[in-house]
Amino acid sequence: MPETETWDYTLYIPNDLRAVTVSRRTLCLILTLHGLIGLVDTAELLAAELVSNAVRHTKGPAALRVRRTEEGAVWIGAWDTDPAPPEPPKPLAQLAELEDGRGLGLVKACADHWGWQPSARFGKRGKFVWAQLGAA
Repeated sequence: MPETETWDYTLYIPNDLRAVTVSRRTLCLILTLHGLIGLVDTAELLAAELVSNAVRHTKGPAALRVRRTEEGAVWIGAWDTDPAPPEPPKPLAQLAELEDGRGLGLVKACADHWGWQPSARFGKRGKFVWAQLGAA
């Protein structure tokens, strides 16, 4: 079995809603340059939801981290300064009726796996909320 090329990128972003667009475009470029164009649409949706939550619900800076595992999966995570866990995702059947609060429900529906973990990375306490897309 041939080895999968692994890589890891981190984009540091300010607490600014414009960072969502910057994050999506950066992710698109990363995946395209690594020949993973088939993952772009879903990955952009995941990143937009994760980064949007990070900048909407916290006051500090945030970061988008994208990496490819040895198994070929693509892992997308958003770090923020708030160590509190995210609200549980809404059930898929309720998402269409909601004006907001759909983010993690969409992440859960579109990702192969998702979760969150506390983090002391970047010199501050906080958390990573992440999603994973299967081997490409």
